[in-house]
Amino acid sequence: MIKIKLLGGAKKSFPTDNFDIENDSLTVSQLIQLLQKSVPKDLPQLDIKNILIAINGVDSSTLEGLATVLKDRDVVSIIPVVHGGNIKRTWLDIFKTRIELVEIKNDLDDPIKFLEDLRQKHKDLIIQGIRSSYILNLDHAKKVITISLVAQKIGSMLSNKPETDLLMRFACTRQISKAIHKAGIKRRENFILIVIGKNSSLNKLYSELRQIMTPISFTKNKFDFLKKEFRISTKQLQSVISPTPLADLLAEKSAVLFR
Repeated sequence: MIKIKLLGGAKKSFPTDNFDIENDSLTVSQLIQLLQKSVPKDLPQLDIKNILIAINGVDSSTLEGLATVLKDRDVVSIIPVVHGGNIKRTWLDIFKTRIELVEIKNDLDDPIKFLEDLRQKHKDLIIQGIRSSYILNLDHAKKVITISLVAQKIGSMLSNKPETDLLMRFACTRQISKAIHKAGIKRRENFILIVIGKNSSLNKLYSELRQIMTPISFTKNKFDFLKKEFRISTKQLQSVISPTPLADLLAEKSAVLFR
C-alpha cells in the first residue's frame, strides 16, 4: 500500500488531503497517470507540469525520476511548484569541493566556442559540458563526479585534464574522440555544465549564465535512452539491490575505466 499526501494547491484536486493506493508496484510516471484519472470531474485538474514528487521525503528526480518504482509503505508527497524569476541552483559537495550543475538552452549558435570562451574567461573554474541526455539524475552525476575526483587525487585520470576525464567517464569510454562524439555538447541540444570551484567564482559564472539557463530536467526518456545506449538489460537492473540501480550500473562502468 502506498500513502499519498497532497500539499498546497494539489489539495484542490481531491476531496481529501491523504489517501492510500493499494497498488505497490507503480512507477512515478504510472502514479501520475493514475492520479490524473482519479481527479473528480467537479474539481480542478492536477497540474502535473508544475509538481514535485517526494518519496519518503526524497525528491524523485534525485532517484530514477519518472521511472522510480514505488514500494509498499512508501509515502508519496505531491508538492506544487511555484515558479519565480530565478531557477533553483543545483549544488553538489564532494570531498569539500563545491560543484554546480547548470543546464543550458539548446539555442546557442556555436556551443563549443561558447564553452571554450567560458573556460578562457573563468580560468579558476573547471568547466565541462555534457549532453543533457547522458546525465540520468543528480545521484548519477554525483557518483561519476566523485569517481573523477578520486582519480584526480590518486593520479589515475584518463586524461591530463580533469574536464576531459569527466567527459570520458559520463560517456563510459577511454577514447577521447568517442567520448566527444557520444556525450560532448551538440548544436540544438540542451547540455549540462559541470562547474567545479570556489563559491565566489561559481556565483560570478551563474550571474553571467542566467539568461540562457533552463531548469535541469530528469525524465524517463533519459532512463530509457541510457539503458539502451549502454546495453543494460532489465535483468541487470533487477539484480542491483539499490533504489537507483541504473545510476549505480552507469557509475560502475565509469569506475572500471581507471588506468
